[in-house]
Amino acid sequence: MSERIEINSYGPKPRQLDHIVGVLVRGGLIAYPTDSGYALGWRSENRKARARVIRLRELDRHHHFTYCCRSLADISMLAQVHNADHRLIRQLTPGPYTFVLAASSKVPRSAQLDKRRTIGVRIPDHKVVQGLLDVLDEPLLSSSLILPDPEGRILDSEDLYDEVYGQIDLFVDAGYCPLEPTTLIDLTSGQPEILRRGAGVIDFL
Repeated sequence: MSERIEINSYGPKPRQLDHIVGVLVRGGLIAYPTDSGYALGWRSENRKARARVIRLRELDRHHHFTYCCRSLADISMLAQVHNADHRLIRQLTPGPYTFVLAASSKVPRSAQLDKRRTIGVRIPDHKVVQGLLDVLDEPLLSSSLILPDPEGRILDSEDLYDEVYGQIDLFVDAGYCPLEPTTLIDLTSGQPEILRRGAGVIDFL
């Protein structure tokens, strides 16, 4: 069984945020709205939730996920951020960008992207996400809620809830939420490299 709550994306109520965080703290898996579509979220040490996401999305077990963060301070705890990277991230966030950076020693190997020991991080521009992260007080591991059906780009929250019912613990329903991937930028080589073009302006890079 999956719980569902309706939330105002422009101003979530504190008691609703407390409830969502309570589900996460108890080991739950949630679906929630972001600035790039609905996503799945769980605490970083929750391996059972990670396995559930892999089954739900039919992913390879070595698939890696993105940390959603509140600020550059959160990112700096997870990754090695050089001065030039710091300036670029500050310029582009919050917004629909994901950055690949070298992981710090605080990140478990299971959350790192490859043998280079990198991670993906982002700061979403969405009031629900920022409110949730403020209450949780830690970055949240996240995966875009893209179902394995090739025709499955479901944008309507009613249909999306029906598709994931019984496979997650809580669906945070903020209504229509456009699905548009983030722009993925690799910052590990000293020069920004665009790995995927998505939402967001990148012409100046």
